[in-house]
Amino acid sequence: MPGLFIFDAYGTLFDVHACIARFEKEAGPDIARLSDIWRTKQLEYTWTLTLAGHYTEFWMLTERALDYALARVPNVPKALKPRLMDSYFQLDAFPDARLALQALKAAGHKTGILSNGSPKMLDGAVDGAKLGGELDAVLSVDALKMFKPRPEVYGLVTDHFRCKPGDVTFVSSNRWDVMAGVSVGFRGLWINRTRMPDEYPDFPPQKILSSLSDLAALT
Repeated sequence: MPGLFIFDAYGTLFDVHACIARFEKEAGPDIARLSDIWRTKQLEYTWTLTLAGHYTEFWMLTERALDYALARVPNVPKALKPRLMDSYFQLDAFPDARLALQALKAAGHKTGILSNGSPKMLDGAVDGAKLGGELDAVLSVDALKMFKPRPEVYGLVTDHFRCKPGDVTFVSSNRWDVMAGVSVGFRGLWINRTRMPDEYPDFPPQKILSSLSDLAALT
């Protein structure tokens, strides 16, 4: 039966660490630590600002998080900052992303993205990975000026597609994101590539998958 599959973008469809790993030759082995700090602070800023009732565009938070990471990992040359930011603007998709989206579309499902990313960032990532033809919508929190996991953000999906929460299968590699989707009535699929332990047993996903390739079995 045709349905609606909505994906988180960063870390789920787009690999936020692979593009940064390209700089290992110039930056040295600490580039992996920098990448982890960059991503962690980027998310932390979205949560703290939203809790405090403020909003700053995701691209600016991404830059602030990189500045923090570079300060924490001084062995990585600060001169790499412009190139690191450019690489984040056009991230690679995970190798299984395109095939998963194509399989869903071939089965008659609608697909979309719901992301903290600003519209320009999402356009850059989608265009760079050439996934636009596989998506029916790309929805940004910028329309509401608040970040996930606020329930209003997930309402962007039901408003856009004029559907009920139970019609939505929400796919994310972030367990907290799946928790938030489940809490508003979505069916949650957790892409747990690194076999992390479950943190939110009160809001269980419908399925836990090891990769996007596993979605084909659900179509």
